[in-house]
Amino acid sequence: MNARLSAGLLAVALLAAGCGGNSGGGGGQAGAAKVGLITKTETNPFFVKMKEGAEKAAKAEGMELMTAAGKFDGDNATQITAIENMVAAGVKGILITPSDTKAIVPAIKKARDAGVVVIALDTPTEPQDATDALFATDNFKAGELIGQYAKAAMAGKPAKIATLDLAPGITVGKLRHDGFLKGFGIAEGDPQIVCSQDTRGDQAKGQTAMENCLQKAPDINVVYTINEPAALGAHTALKADGKDKSVLVVSVDGGCTGVKAVKAGQIAATSQQYPLKMAEQGVTAVSEYAKSGKKPSGYTDTGVTLITDKAVSGVDAKDTAFGLANCWG
Repeated sequence: MNARLSAGLLAVALLAAGCGGNSGGGGGQAGAAKVGLITKTETNPFFVKMKEGAEKAAKAEGMELMTAAGKFDGDNATQITAIENMVAAGVKGILITPSDTKAIVPAIKKARDAGVVVIALDTPTEPQDATDALFATDNFKAGELIGQYAKAAMAGKPAKIATLDLAPGITVGKLRHDGFLKGFGIAEGDPQIVCSQDTRGDQAKGQTAMENCLQKAPDINVVYTINEPAALGAHTALKADGKDKSVLVVSVDGGCTGVKAVKAGQIAATSQQYPLKMAEQGVTAVSEYAKSGKKPSGYTDTGVTLITDKAVSGVDAKDTAFGLANCWG
């Protein structure tokens, strides 16, 4: 967007992009530094909690928070528009969970060239140094933890593995998938992997993917899923096939619904991440930049914890009581 647009046109454009002027503390105060948060969607509980973290930190720092989100996971165009609108509105920094980790890079470069700090939350761009900094779960480690858990839980029994993945070309999905393989001690193409399907992290698509895998390989006994909605979809398909008690399902995210599913035995274990912490630390970093000119840099690991009520030897884990006390959504 052209920065010379009138204030009235800018306000209309911001509304059209879904940008809001919500903030605690200095929201709307003359002279308050502005920070933007752009998430993949508004409805996913992970991003709802991320927004809460940003609001809390903005209030504490006396900043004005602008927010925007894609219309769906993968909506790169809306995220680009939001970046342009926020730069035009004079933000000091933008926090973003990129929907398309490669296609968003040119828009991020323009923002950085304009003096705006850009921090990726949860999902790194490709290349990772396209942003000033990354505040995220170590997604490879999250996958590795549930891979190690699944391997130990199988106790030497031959594995027939289904991987219910995200979508091609999305960094977070590849990192979790590759981490799971390493944790389980296998490589891509291993004959123990009998089915792989993409789910886009969606529960209904997870169910369909699991149904397809069961048709292809009825003897599946381990299911890796990109997130807990996909895991719950898989559970529905397994239950309909009478196999929900005999198949080990592992996942990543640590949302409250997912942890409750672990407690109920629908998911054996999940790797919990902390979106509120990502956003809080990101806003604080932008506030520091606004005050001192010091830019954040590099990668900050915001932590991951294996959650299960069926601990296995050699894999550190916390139970669902801990998981429920620290979940989101």
